[in-house]
Amino acid sequence: MSTSFDMNELHWLLDIVQSIDVGVVVLDRDYRIEVWNSFMENHSGMETGKVRLQPLFELFPEIDASWFTQKVENAVMLGTRAFTIWEQRPNLFHFKSYQPVTGLADEMYQNVTILPLRSTSGTIDHVCLIVYDVTNVAVNKRQLESANMQLRELADLDGLTGLLNRRYWEQCLQHEFARHLRYDEPASLVIFDIDHFKRFNDTYGHQLGDEVIREVARLTRQLARETDFAGRYGGEEFVVLLPNTDIQGAVQFAERLRNSIARLRIDHQGEPLTVTISLGVAGMQAEMANHQALIEAADQALYHSKERGRNCTTLHPDLPAEV
Repeated sequence: MSTSFDMNELHWLLDIVQSIDVGVVVLDRDYRIEVWNSFMENHSGMETGKVRLQPLFELFPEIDASWFTQKVENAVMLGTRAFTIWEQRPNLFHFKSYQPVTGLADEMYQNVTILPLRSTSGTIDHVCLIVYDVTNVAVNKRQLESANMQLRELADLDGLTGLLNRRYWEQCLQHEFARHLRYDEPASLVIFDIDHFKRFNDTYGHQLGDEVIREVARLTRQLARETDFAGRYGGEEFVVLLPNTDIQGAVQFAERLRNSIARLRIDHQGEPLTVTISLGVAGMQAEMANHQALIEAADQALYHSKERGRNCTTLHPDLPAEV
């Protein structure tokens, strides 16, 4: 009677192993497969009869044998379970994903539990792997992280131009100013605004005015380096922080930008309209108390450009050169 009960119990256990929606693999100490449930059959396309007693690493060469054996041997030595999670390694077995997340995951994300199995004599002569399909969890988390990153980026950008907004740009300037103080590296600031923009707005309307601002921003973004910080400071005023750039390099950038914008043609009912900008340039100086001093220096230079008739670049008044 007892034997019958034990056989029934074994049958139920085997039935459960075959039916559950997780992978179950049992390996001997030579990493040959002894148990391979229906989950593993379905996702690998390999039937139990074909994989039984076959070396795991020959059937699945994508598994990092050195890393995996160290993980298993540590679990066996300690006699405790071990885990692999998808955040560290997306999967152990390269199975295709059949979850309803088409296009978001080509392969199944997996968490794996490694269970040392003791025999009746107390020795560990087998290891069980339990493979969990966590594709939905992984994809949802990645989507959430991507959405949060996009929100953070949008929070730092000006809605009209796509340039950095004033708040975030000033944070970048503060960081760069601190770096300049610490490492004594050069950095320069260019401030510019669109000449006679109010008159332009009043004559042609705010919609075309917005188009002018967008086009000026586009050219600014085009000419700035990836390491530069280009922002909209307010209204028709723009700023470009140039790290690791001395005053001569900043003037060259300013003049390229000024000439590019002067060549810009914006269509208005078949009539090409031109735009010019006035620019002020200042470099970080050791005697500057804070980042605001650099802004004020560049702003003073911009004021001089307007006094000189606009459509020109002026260096900070403490420096002799004007262009």
